[in-house]
Amino acid sequence: MYQYIIRRILQSIPTLLGITVFVFLIINAAPGNPMSHLVDPNMTGEDRANRLEALGYYDPLPVRYATWITEAVQGNLGYSTRYSRPVTQLISTRIVPTFLLTFSSMFISVLIAVPIGVFSSTRQYSKMDYFLTVLAMAGISIPVFFLAILGLRLFAFDLGWVPLGGMVTAGRVHTGFFDYALDVLHHLIMPLAVLSAANIATYMRYTRSSMLEVVRQDYIRTARAKGLSEKVVIYKHALRNALIPVVTVFGLSLPFLFSGAVITETVFTWPGMGILNVEAVGTRDYPLLMGINLFLAILVLLGNLLADIMYAVVDPRIRYN
Repeated sequence: MYQYIIRRILQSIPTLLGITVFVFLIINAAPGNPMSHLVDPNMTGEDRANRLEALGYYDPLPVRYATWITEAVQGNLGYSTRYSRPVTQLISTRIVPTFLLTFSSMFISVLIAVPIGVFSSTRQYSKMDYFLTVLAMAGISIPVFFLAILGLRLFAFDLGWVPLGGMVTAGRVHTGFFDYALDVLHHLIMPLAVLSAANIATYMRYTRSSMLEVVRQDYIRTARAKGLSEKVVIYKHALRNALIPVVTVFGLSLPFLFSGAVITETVFTWPGMGILNVEAVGTRDYPLLMGINLFLAILVLLGNLLADIMYAVVDPRIRYN
């Protein structure tokens, strides 16, 4: 297993390089430049040109990419043209709120979706199965931004149960860590619910479909014929095999969780990497965009590697040696 993990990490290096080249070309193909967003009446066209020259904007693309990748390998992702701060510093300050939101969403989604999927599959074509299926289809079909605005309108404006946005209450002095954690949790409820809704629906549907296929296998029929209880047959013999497709979806959904978090963070003004990414796109902040996309690319590769490792955990028959 260790050899497989090391081999996969080494194989990921050229893939990661290819992704950075592709993203670099797309970013630089977009109209505008890092000075486009600056509205300063005292800045002349010559000043802008001089600043772009200092940033290396007029250098050929291969030279600019070579400069960026050389510094990136050394841990230097450059300076943000908007914030005038190191990109690594900006990402490190925003990564904790994003991780808190996305990984909480993943944990809750799996915790809720898998039992519901199993429940629905063991009661196929029942009224409860139809009800859960309709809910799942609604969760998949409703766009995240619409659900977020709907939640804000209902639970923040009309009922006042949750705050409108942010991560903590503005101006509030927290008396200790517990008070701070409760304040963050209060602000986390709505973004977490919105981001988890579609994931719960997706995982639930995959779990149900996979379970329905597994429970029709001969070895499940044999387990029942041996007199094992239905609980043992379902949760010990069927569920582990049914989880393999769910693990695949789980690993591949990691980057999509972050892309979904972009919308969720923007609507709820959650101070994570989603808002940072939107601001970087709007201001043509090339170093920041490259840094964020490099981070997301690493997450995609790690998500795939994690899914492969979890295959072996879920199904002991799978060996990578």
